[in-house]
Amino acid sequence: MKKIKDYSLYLVTSAEYANGRSTYEIVEEAIAGGIDILQMREKHASREELISLGRKLAALCRKNNIIFIVNDDPHLAKAVDADGVHLGQEDMERFPLDETRKIIGEDKLIGVSTHSLEELQRAEKNNCNYIAFGPIFSTLTKDYSIGTENIEKAAATSNKPVIFIGGIDLDNIDLVLERGAKNIASIRAIVQAPDVRSKVKEFKERINMYKPES
Repeated sequence: MKKIKDYSLYLVTSAEYANGRSTYEIVEEAIAGGIDILQMREKHASREELISLGRKLAALCRKNNIIFIVNDDPHLAKAVDADGVHLGQEDMERFPLDETRKIIGEDKLIGVSTHSLEELQRAEKNNCNYIAFGPIFSTLTKDYSIGTENIEKAAATSNKPVIFIGGIDLDNIDLVLERGAKNIASIRAIVQAPDVRSKVKEFKERINMYKPES
């Protein structure tokens, strides 16, 4: 498995926001802009389409030393030789973490979605490598939000990397970063941007502003 240098900017794909552009094209531009991790999340693609796209994205990410994660399905992650799989709360009912670990292997990553501090604390004790926490703001697909008030506690209490997700864009990212978030995930804000590369660079610049000087 690649050594993880940074979880700072985590891009999740979604063709429905791509304005007719291919996911591969968007990912190419996002990599050029500086994303750190890519998650393939295509809800409306067939199994065959996911395998084909997944193998192409895995090769592209490997070439550029980017971590590549597959959404929902450890068997798909294994089939395309991804670096790991990301599971939602419902996914873990089908694929418990111990079973997922056996499927993808000890050297792969498992990420878990959480929507409350209670879920985050449970994930902290489980056999996963990183935790997503959100939605911080409501989105087109999530008509609720957990708000910004628990960001500081979530960031400070977990020994695993916590990635904050949900409706985060440049007009509200400071509200997240100033509360201690170090890692940000984006879907729509980047995928639908007219200039994906520039948008990614703007995200990274804003995130880096809050990083302590080494």
